[in-house]
Amino acid sequence: MTVTTIDTSAPVERAGKREWIGLAVLALPTLLLALDMSVLHLAVPHLAADLQPSSSQLLWITDIYGFMVAGFLITMGTLGDRIGRRKLLMIGAVAFAAASALAAFSTSAEMLIATRTLLGIAGATLMPSTLGLISNMFKDPQQRGVAIAVWMSCFMGGMALGPAVGGVLLEAFSWGSVFLLGVPVMVLLLATGPFLLPEYRNPDAGRLDLVSVGLSLGAILPIIYGLKELAKDGVSTVALTVAAAGLAVGVAFVRRQLRLADPLLDLRLFRNKRFSSALGIFSVGGFAMGGIFLFLSQYLQLVEGLTALEAGLWLVIPAAAMIGGTMYGPALSRRVGAGWVIGGGMALSATGLLLITQAGATGGLGIVIVGMIIANVGMGPGAALTTDIVVGSAPPEKAGSAASVSETSAEFGIALGIATLGSLGTAVYRSDLTLPAGTPAELAAAAQDSLPGATVAAADLPADVAGPLLESAREAFMTGLTTVAGISAAALFVFAVVGVTLFRRFQPAAHAPEPEAADVTDAEPEPVAA
Repeated sequence: MTVTTIDTSAPVERAGKREWIGLAVLALPTLLLALDMSVLHLAVPHLAADLQPSSSQLLWITDIYGFMVAGFLITMGTLGDRIGRRKLLMIGAVAFAAASALAAFSTSAEMLIATRTLLGIAGATLMPSTLGLISNMFKDPQQRGVAIAVWMSCFMGGMALGPAVGGVLLEAFSWGSVFLLGVPVMVLLLATGPFLLPEYRNPDAGRLDLVSVGLSLGAILPIIYGLKELAKDGVSTVALTVAAAGLAVGVAFVRRQLRLADPLLDLRLFRNKRFSSALGIFSVGGFAMGGIFLFLSQYLQLVEGLTALEAGLWLVIPAAAMIGGTMYGPALSRRVGAGWVIGGGMALSATGLLLITQAGATGGLGIVIVGMIIANVGMGPGAALTTDIVVGSAPPEKAGSAASVSETSAEFGIALGIATLGSLGTAVYRSDLTLPAGTPAELAAAAQDSLPGATVAAADLPADVAGPLLESAREAFMTGLTTVAGISAAALFVFAVVGVTLFRRFQPAAHAPEPEAADVTDAEPEPVAA
């Protein structure tokens, strides 16, 4: 087997009209995933009133999607390298549309959790396929940086449009209508993708190791579950045992990857310090923001008393601010350096979250929105730059795998933030809640479960009891929200220093793969004709 070294000094082919049109097509699944995520948070109070989930079930409804995406991203990224990234994208689109329709008509919390699980598996096929295709379509580093910023901005655009569109739907229809948004988007992708997207796959890729697939799931899911239970209920034998079992399976997974000629995850990618450092910073950003987003929609509707549409319109402003920050990231990094953009952005985000800690149960809407605008402006550029660093550090035939690792770190961080910070906020809420005298035992239990539970319970109580209950519940909820915001800000401040230190001399628009990433087996994979 011959070894070919890529000449990084040779002129790089620049993308043309077809590639930029293809980028517009790749924005469709990105928009959809963002819509699905943001709309769900907005719909939480509505589905909570309809399906009556427990606080644990409510957390699983919101975070099982992220857990399954994180669990299957590595598998799907490697699978796309083997069977074709466009083909996997089309398969995922069909599965996502079907699962969306099932979720829309869920009749119980258990059914919604199951359909969200299927959505997560299908969603895991979309993100690495789109990023992998972008890496192959845009070989010029500057063009790739812009393309990834556009891709990331489309994701943020979905976050901005989701609340507004979802608010309109929730005003006119039931909460299940928000899941049906995925169906027309996926149909449009299926209709245009085969004509506008080229196909790429690694012709020398080996077989997919199913044992490694099982080990990856057996490692990621128990670890997340164990951490979730530890955060929710404190230290327990069951949670520690499950997390430890996941770690043990993770060790077995790593050892198997080191032995295989064609591993599911090429651990040599992590030898690149830029690759591994960018992953860590990316996941911390997701962790910090994931917990905040969980509380935000509940705050707008259940504390401020806004309708779903009004809440959605308020959420457009911070999301639009992140779009602006994301698009400006590549140009700004060429002026001041990637390290200052990544680290400075995280510090700015932390400042916005610290502002949120000053909000109270009354009169705090302006503070929360301004804080989110500041936080989102700071987070956008770094998210685009770290993604570009990760994808650009891998050789072309590993683009799908590198993209899957990037998205795994992001989804893992977001899901872990929702689980850990969400559970912490719930624990603070429960400890701070004061039940008024005269609250029946079963309604008291519902009120202690969550703020949506307290809102439902108050509807069945006389006014002299319901009023004090809601006031106490809202105060307790805000204590939980500000606690989560403070912890997230502290984490961002710490990693802002790390980001500046690691990337202060790095220019993404001009970088080349490090030596270990530039030496690839055989020649670069030939693009397969569309």
